[in-house]
Amino acid sequence: MASINFDTFFNSLNRKLEPSVKSHLKNVYLCMAMGLLSASIGSCVHLYTDFMSGGFFSFLMTLGFGIALMSTPDTGKNRNKRLIYLNGLAFSSGLSLGPLLNLAIMVNPSIIPMAFVSTCIIFASFSLSAVFSDHRKWLYLGGTLMSFLSLLLFVSIINLFIASKLLFQIHLYLSFFVICGFIMYDTSLIIEKRKMGDDDYIWHAVLLFIDFLDVFRYILVILMQKEERNSRRKK
Repeated sequence: MASINFDTFFNSLNRKLEPSVKSHLKNVYLCMAMGLLSASIGSCVHLYTDFMSGGFFSFLMTLGFGIALMSTPDTGKNRNKRLIYLNGLAFSSGLSLGPLLNLAIMVNPSIIPMAFVSTCIIFASFSLSAVFSDHRKWLYLGGTLMSFLSLLLFVSIINLFIASKLLFQIHLYLSFFVICGFIMYDTSLIIEKRKMGDDDYIWHAVLLFIDFLDVFRYILVILMQKEERNSRRKK
């Protein structure tokens, strides 16, 4: 039964995507997985060593590697260099995530693997939905999602002055749903760009890597809040 389901899945994928697009997505997801591994190493460096810690320096590292990657156009011959930039960006992003992971460990260490598994399921669901549906329609989400991002920025600035817990919760959950929308939008955009000849799978992997990391961050905060509420009830 399982083999039949997998055969059906891959047959559907073959019918839905051209070989070039399917090969491109494979490279994108492989690069993204490589980035997630580098981010995990960066987080572990923060948690278990005194060598480096997340903070302003790790933010500058992330910014520097991001600028280096954007300013180095893909020529087909410089992909090893751009992969180094990708892994550097991912490593420093994981390093920046370290302080939040420290808080999660203080609340309940089991939250971290639970958040990671939940993020994998959510990311796979939304990304595959974009692949198997009419992905062109998700491109129209771009304007709406950017409008929501502007609204969220405005809300966060307001909340700096009024420090409303309700507004924080609204911002948290709305941000989570917006990022889920970006998973579908970015996946669809990658497919359409490849059809138009853009085969820069390293930069495309960065887009999905950022989406994955944002979803993980929001789920981690949501699970921490839930654990703290449960702890208060038990007391």
